[in-house]
This record gives sequence, structure tokens and C-alpha cells, in this order.
Amino acid sequence: MKLNRREFVGTGVAAASTLAAPIVHAAGHGKPKVVVVGGGAGGATAARYIAKDSEGEIDVTLIEPSRSYYTCFFSNLYIGGFRELDSIEHSYGTLAAEYGINVVHDWATGVDRDAKTVALAGGGSVPYDRLVLSPGIDFVEGSVAGWDLNAQNAMPHAYKGGSQTELLKAQIEAMPEGGTFVMVAPPNPYRCPPGPYERISMVAHVLNTSNPTAKIIIADPKESFSKQALFEEGWQKHYGGMITRIGPDFGGGNVTVDPAAMTVDIDGETVNADVVNVIPAQKAGHICDAAGLTEGNWAPVVPQTMQSRMDENIHILGDATNQGDMPKSGYSANSQAKVAAMAVRGALTGSRVFPAKFSNTCWSLIETNDGVKVGATYEATDEKIAKVDGFVSQTGEDAALRKATYEESIGWYEGITTDMFG
Repeated sequence: MKLNRREFVGTGVAAASTLAAPIVHAAGHGKPKVVVVGGGAGGATAARYIAKDSEGEIDVTLIEPSRSYYTCFFSNLYIGGFRELDSIEHSYGTLAAEYGINVVHDWATGVDRDAKTVALAGGGSVPYDRLVLSPGIDFVEGSVAGWDLNAQNAMPHAYKGGSQTELLKAQIEAMPEGGTFVMVAPPNPYRCPPGPYERISMVAHVLNTSNPTAKIIIADPKESFSKQALFEEGWQKHYGGMITRIGPDFGGGNVTVDPAAMTVDIDGETVNADVVNVIPAQKAGHICDAAGLTEGNWAPVVPQTMQSRMDENIHILGDATNQGDMPKSGYSANSQAKVAAMAVRGALTGSRVFPAKFSNTCWSLIETNDGVKVGATYEATDEKIAKVDGFVSQTGEDAALRKATYEESIGWYEGITTDMFG
């Protein structure tokens, strides 16, 4: 059954209560089939929970091009020298071996919503009864004048984990004495709201030790940013006058880059840079747009089930979604995946579906043992995932509390990656 947007929005409230009726699956016989596209915090979690909790009643296929997954969260700590690269690298072996998930290392290139199949770059297609899309982000073409993906080796974004993160770290370490690092920060909304500013902290940590006369410039199109008071307090405390942020009032949103010349023009003033980290405006991963599931740059979903508002047989998770108040983060994607997994099992096996609950916490490291955090709990309403209450670290906290916050983040990382990959 296909529903238009208005009709499907109206079914959102009832969805959780009606999912207990099993559907007749596409193959007509055998087990129902779930295909998950994207093996990150949303997709890997959803695949694992569907396979684990259905106890073999559902065939689960996970489509992910990378054989090794590097988490974007904690990649800044690798840049800062607090983690080794292999500590943020994870494989899909346990999902296949222990949970029976069919892991396909290929690109999903399209979705035939009528035939209920996912096309693969390597040829052929995979049928589904329910499809879970968790493709993360892509970049908005032309959002930073002078930059496109062809320039990512000269001016890396490093906003997808892996080789880009390695490249940016190497460039920072190779900066000449007294050199200049420039970040072009993204406009809202984007993946991991505190992420660019934690990255600045980690770059400053490296340079403060090895290149203390270097300068860091942030060209920022936003009036304010996540945990701003905490970051600015920490930068002043630990890094003196090393960091300069140029906000929109002073031209931070009017930027042109020249990768060949390694220059950044900020509101008419040219900066000669040694390293330029361009983090462009972002949108849902391409597969969402290719499947006709986006409005503008993001994919709208029904909060109670994470179902697409365009297609009730598709659930969308994480950074790609327009869901309401939750930030785009690994924690959010993991939380949403568990809600979607429960909804999928209810639809396909008749298992009980409980009311959706969501939570998120984002930790950031400013300097050694100086950790801060922000977080909230959320509930599903008819219109959106709505914030219920929240918390944030305070300026002026003592060193013991900040160290405990950092250590808490280490425990969370181990916990969420185990939750994702088994």
C-alpha cells in the first residue's frame, strides 16, 4: 500500500498499536526479509537488534560498502593523539558469525519501492519486506564556494571516519612552525553539533605541544554553537590566544576557498593557510533522495516508529532524518535504531511494540581530562521527536568532575560499539 504524505502523517499515532499484525511478506513463503542500508550507529544497531530479538524468525541483510567501519565519533580524539586509529576501527564479523546477518559489502544505488528491492552497484538487487535506511550524510554541492569533493585531499572535510581523518591528522602534524590552520565550519543542521569545536580543541592540543606559535582560525556561519561557553572557557584556559573564531557578524558565513593556492577568503580578506578543514553543509545520504524519501535536504519520519512519511515499509535512522529535536549524533542514531527494530519486529512477527523512548548524550574533550557533555531525553509526539528534559556541563567545574566526565565518555564508547557490532 502506498500512502501520500498527508494520509501517512495521519497514521503515525496509530502505527505503534497496529504493527502487531504480521504482514504477508514479499517472497510469499519462508521468513520475512529485512534489508538494512548503512552499517554505522543506526544501521548496525538495527540489524543486530532485529536479528537478535527475532531469534531467527527474520532474515536480515546488511548492505555496507566498507569492510572496516571507522566511527566518526571519537575520531577527533584520534586527531588529538588520545586514541590510536585501530581503536575506532570495527568489523562486521561478529554480526555475521554470531547473529546470522548476511553482510553485503557493496553500495546500495537505488530503491524500487513498488518491487521492494534494493539495487546494488555490483549488479543485482536484494528484496525486502521492510527496509531500514541509515546512510548518514552527504554534502551539499556548492555550499562552500571553491570547494567540492575533488578538493577533499587538499582541503579535507574529515567528517566521515577513515582515510579523511588520517589525512587531516597528517596535515596538522606537518604544519610549519608558526603556521595557520583554518576551519570552515558548517551551517545548521549537521552531524554532531559539538564536533567541529571539539576538533578545534584537539588541533589546539596538538599544536600547543609541537607548534605553539601556530594560529587557528574558525570561519563560522552560525551565530552560536553547541556548548559554546564551555569551549570558549576551555580555549582561553588551555590555549591562550591561539584560536580566533570569526562569526557571521564579521563575515564568517561569506567564505571562498582556493585549494590550489591554499587560501581562504573570509568576507574579502585573504588568509594564507597551511591546513584547511572544510566542513560543508550537509544533507541525507544519497540513497534517501534516490528513493524519493526526502523533503529538502532531509528525510521526514514518523516519530513513533521511525518509518518514512513517504513509505510505510521503509524506516530511516540517524543523521539522514528530519525527526524533530534530537541532534544528529551516533548516540541518537543508536537510540532511534532500537525503536525502529522493535517496530519492524512487531510488523513482521507480531511481537509486542512498546512506546518509543529516545535519549542522547554528546561528550567532548577540550584538553587532557577536561571533558564536557550535553544531553537530553525525548518522546514521540504526533509531529516530532520532542525534547522532554536535558542537561549540560557547567562552566567553572572542578578538574575531578571534568576528568570523570571524560572517563564516562570512554565507557560509553565501549558500550555503544559493543551494542552496534556485538
